[in-house]
Amino acid sequence: MNGYAMETWTLNPLPFRLDVDQLQQKLHVRAGSANEAEFRRLVAEATAIARPKAIYRTAFIEAKEDEAVIIAGIRFASRVLRVNLDAINRVFAFVATSGRELEAWAAARDGLLDRFWADAINQAVLISAVGSLRAHLSERFAVPQLMVMNPGSLADWPLREQRALFRLLGDVEAAVGVTLTPSLLMTPTKSVSGIFFPSEETFASCQLCPREACPNRRAPYDPELFAKKYARMETP
Repeated sequence: MNGYAMETWTLNPLPFRLDVDQLQQKLHVRAGSANEAEFRRLVAEATAIARPKAIYRTAFIEAKEDEAVIIAGIRFASRVLRVNLDAINRVFAFVATSGRELEAWAAARDGLLDRFWADAINQAVLISAVGSLRAHLSERFAVPQLMVMNPGSLADWPLREQRALFRLLGDVEAAVGVTLTPSLLMTPTKSVSGIFFPSEETFASCQLCPREACPNRRAPYDPELFAKKYARMETP
């Protein structure tokens, strides 16, 4: 391992903000209806209960293989990650979660509609909290633009890479209450892990994912992007 220092921080609680009007519109809750009153009551409950949190670590890249990078002595196998980090020396590994408090609250809701709304509210808290983490990193480390890759978001960087990421971060459960299941999913379920990296170019894993019916798509699929940027160059 090289002589670069690594530091780990926990943000607990992690700031979040819900745009109730926008969320209501997204979930097709009609204004002025009895459903609106119930929905807004649930949002108020969730806002009072939620304690999203995150752990993150600054780490330096020690080596770059053809289809992997070595970060703090830990190997991450992904051609896309390797190319994205080509001109980069430092990354920010993280796990963020909406928290066990909100998961317990959502699980205790009665009725299909309330459970559906509670799940959507829980997800919205997570998205907002991750946005706060990104803003925190940008400000603290003076990085104008951060892109992110998440294990399991692409076949090129599968879910089994969660083990390496959690190993890099240390005791994630003690810090933010997130654990890995035997299938390498996270508990609480409204949690996200990944690596933030500085980039002058915009990148989203969605650009390389052909799945059409994805509710979380953030960018259109570009069928030519992998061949143009990430395909391995064959040696003559």
